[in-house]
Amino acid sequence: MAATVPVREAPAGAGDLARRLAEAAGEGLRVRPVGGGTKLDWGMPGEPVDLELSTAALAEVREHDAGDFVAVVEAGASLEALRERFAASGERLALDPPTLGAATIGGVVATGDSGPLRHRYGAPRDLVVGVTVALSDGTLSRAGGKVIKNVAGYDLGKLLAGSFGTLGVIVEVALRLHPVPDATATAIGRGADPARVAVAAGALAHQRLELESLDVRWSDGEGAVLARAAGALPRPLAERAAAALRELGDVLAAARALGGEVVGRAALGLCWVRLPAAEAATVERMRAELAPAPSVVLDAPAAVREAVDPWGEVDPAALELMRRVKARFDPAGALNPGRFVGAL
Repeated sequence: MAATVPVREAPAGAGDLARRLAEAAGEGLRVRPVGGGTKLDWGMPGEPVDLELSTAALAEVREHDAGDFVAVVEAGASLEALRERFAASGERLALDPPTLGAATIGGVVATGDSGPLRHRYGAPRDLVVGVTVALSDGTLSRAGGKVIKNVAGYDLGKLLAGSFGTLGVIVEVALRLHPVPDATATAIGRGADPARVAVAAGALAHQRLELESLDVRWSDGEGAVLARAAGALPRPLAERAAAALRELGDVLAAARALGGEVVGRAALGLCWVRLPAAEAATVERMRAELAPAPSVVLDAPAAVREAVDPWGEVDPAALELMRRVKARFDPAGALNPGRFVGAL
């Protein structure tokens, strides 16, 4: 039997979306928040949903005073449009995920997606200074900049970043901006030995360089280190880089053995591996090669995500805490059921 296609609605405003979410939860419907739709295959397949609530009608820049380096934008605004808007005043939102073209700011924050600029500016959670979220009881809760109502005891911006829409629907975010650099320069070094590539990346991470990004890449039997410089570093990266880089050579070697490709933030210990065979056995072998380092399967066919837990092993105490947070924010269990860690 074919799966039922969920109904998609695009409420005209944050209040309308919150009311519709509460109605759906009250009717026992399962709801999936949708932005640009670029990461719907990330995480667990989850349970079939009845309703998709789109933020397509929430795409305005609510506040932006040039020179203040803060902007308040609705969740449905596309990253591409925001980049053009802020560039006109010499500012930028330092987010550059691979899905930049169609991605919305709400979706990027909800999935914690990022790109090379994470090396210097951090993840989405580090750039959010305020957030407004619609909860399944119809509440619009705000935290951070322009506070009206807070959820006591929680840093909403950091809590919602990477929650995959399982706690609430992000409808508005206040963002920290940065100046557009006058110029950038990228140096590329190549080599066929994973260990030497890792050593080269480590050496660059420890240099007193004004690096904006420091990436590694492995593809077609060759590795590369890409270093881009622009502006001054906000803080030393050496402490974090030392531990992260010890595992980098292992990732490159494992990818080479499996014929895979790698892109990674060298100084942060974050690597994305693309495997040629979309099979559960290949994923399990990769995980075994990298154990005990944690790994997450982001984008894979549903058959793989059903056979292999995309999130991997989770500390029981951490999972219990996540269950309590889920119960606090979405007691009806209406939002993206089964998609997050532990099938939350």
